[in-house]
Amino acid sequence: MNRTRRLAALTLLVAPALALGPAVAAHASTTAAPAAAKCNVEVDSAGKYHLWGEGFPAGTTVTYSGSTSGSVPIDKSGRFDLGGLSGAKYVVKTADGKTTVTCAMVQH
Repeated sequence: MNRTRRLAALTLLVAPALALGPAVAAHASTTAAPAAAKCNVEVDSAGKYHLWGEGFPAGTTVTYSGSTSGSVPIDKSGRFDLGGLSGAKYVVKTADGKTTVTCAMVQH
Protein backbone atom coordinates (compact mmCIF):
# COMPACT_ATOMS: atom_id res chain seq x y z
CA MET A 1 0.00 0.00 0.00
CA ASN A 2 1.48 3.28 -0.95
CA ARG A 3 1.74 6.28 1.34
CA THR A 4 -1.25 8.16 -0.14
CA ARG A 5 -3.57 5.20 0.34
CA ARG A 6 -2.39 4.68 3.93
CA LEU A 7 -3.02 8.34 4.75
CA ALA A 8 -6.48 8.16 3.16
CA ALA A 9 -7.32 5.03 5.18
CA LEU A 10 -6.00 6.59 8.37
CA THR A 11 -8.06 9.74 7.72
CA LEU A 12 -11.21 7.64 7.40
CA LEU A 13 -10.48 6.04 10.77
CA VAL A 14 -9.38 9.14 12.67
CA ALA A 15 -11.81 11.79 11.34
CA PRO A 16 -14.91 10.42 13.13
CA ALA A 17 -13.01 10.19 16.41
CA LEU A 18 -11.81 13.77 16.06
CA ALA A 19 -15.32 14.96 15.28
CA LEU A 20 -16.75 13.24 18.37
CA GLY A 21 -13.84 14.12 20.64
CA PRO A 22 -15.00 17.60 21.75
CA ALA A 23 -18.60 16.46 22.25
CA VAL A 24 -17.54 13.46 24.33
CA ALA A 25 -15.06 15.54 26.31
CA ALA A 26 -17.67 18.22 27.01
CA HIS A 27 -20.15 15.60 28.17
CA ALA A 28 -17.60 13.85 30.36
CA SER A 29 -16.49 17.08 32.04
CA THR A 30 -19.96 18.23 33.05
CA THR A 31 -20.47 17.90 36.75
CA ALA A 32 -23.30 18.87 38.99
CA ALA A 33 -23.04 22.32 40.50
CA PRO A 34 -21.92 22.27 44.12
CA ALA A 35 -24.65 22.44 46.69
CA ALA A 36 -25.42 25.89 48.03
CA ALA A 37 -23.57 26.59 51.24
CA LYS A 38 -25.69 26.31 54.35
CA CYS A 39 -25.21 26.04 58.07
CA ASN A 40 -27.32 25.10 61.07
CA VAL A 41 -27.22 25.47 64.83
CA GLU A 42 -28.50 22.77 67.19
CA VAL A 43 -28.63 22.45 70.96
CA ASP A 44 -26.79 19.42 72.33
CA SER A 45 -27.75 17.39 75.39
CA ALA A 46 -25.52 19.52 77.65
CA GLY A 47 -27.29 22.75 76.63
CA LYS A 48 -24.38 23.92 74.46
CA TYR A 49 -24.74 24.87 70.81
CA HIS A 50 -23.47 22.87 67.88
CA LEU A 51 -22.69 24.71 64.59
CA TRP A 52 -22.23 22.77 61.37
CA GLY A 53 -22.26 23.56 57.67
CA GLU A 54 -21.95 22.04 54.22
CA GLY A 55 -21.52 23.13 50.61
CA PHE A 56 -18.46 25.30 51.26
CA PRO A 57 -15.29 25.25 49.12
CA ALA A 58 -13.26 22.21 50.17
CA GLY A 59 -9.88 22.78 51.76
CA THR A 60 -10.57 26.40 52.73
CA THR A 61 -11.39 28.10 56.00
CA VAL A 62 -14.52 29.93 57.09
CA THR A 63 -14.96 32.41 59.88
CA TYR A 64 -17.97 32.33 62.16
CA SER A 65 -19.28 35.14 64.31
CA GLY A 66 -22.03 35.42 66.86
CA SER A 67 -21.87 34.86 70.61
CA THR A 68 -18.47 33.30 69.92
CA SER A 69 -16.26 33.89 66.91
CA GLY A 70 -13.35 32.16 65.26
CA SER A 71 -12.41 30.20 62.18
CA VAL A 72 -12.71 26.57 61.23
CA PRO A 73 -11.26 24.53 58.32
CA ILE A 74 -13.54 23.05 55.67
CA ASP A 75 -12.94 19.35 54.99
CA LYS A 76 -12.59 17.77 51.56
CA SER A 77 -16.37 17.22 51.44
CA GLY A 78 -17.10 20.94 51.93
CA ARG A 79 -18.24 20.53 55.55
CA PHE A 80 -17.36 21.83 58.97
CA ASP A 81 -18.53 20.86 62.45
CA LEU A 82 -18.08 22.80 65.68
CA GLY A 83 -19.47 22.07 69.14
CA GLY A 84 -19.52 23.49 72.65
CA LEU A 85 -20.58 26.99 71.63
CA SER A 86 -22.45 29.44 73.85
CA GLY A 87 -24.96 31.03 71.46
CA ALA A 88 -27.57 30.15 68.88
CA LYS A 89 -27.07 32.88 66.24
CA TYR A 90 -24.12 32.71 63.86
CA VAL A 91 -22.98 34.07 60.51
CA VAL A 92 -20.41 32.10 58.51
CA LYS A 93 -18.20 33.69 55.82
CA THR A 94 -15.69 32.21 53.42
CA ALA A 95 -12.17 33.64 53.48
CA ASP A 96 -12.58 35.13 49.99
CA GLY A 97 -15.78 36.91 51.07
CA LYS A 98 -17.84 35.39 48.24
CA THR A 99 -20.16 33.41 50.52
CA THR A 100 -21.92 34.64 53.66
CA VAL A 101 -24.52 32.43 55.31
CA THR A 102 -26.75 33.13 58.30
CA CYS A 103 -27.13 29.91 60.24
CA ALA A 104 -30.59 28.66 61.06
CA MET A 105 -31.56 27.17 64.41
CA VAL A 106 -32.71 23.56 64.01
CA GLN A 107 -35.39 22.33 66.40
CA HIS A 108 -35.68 18.59 67.03
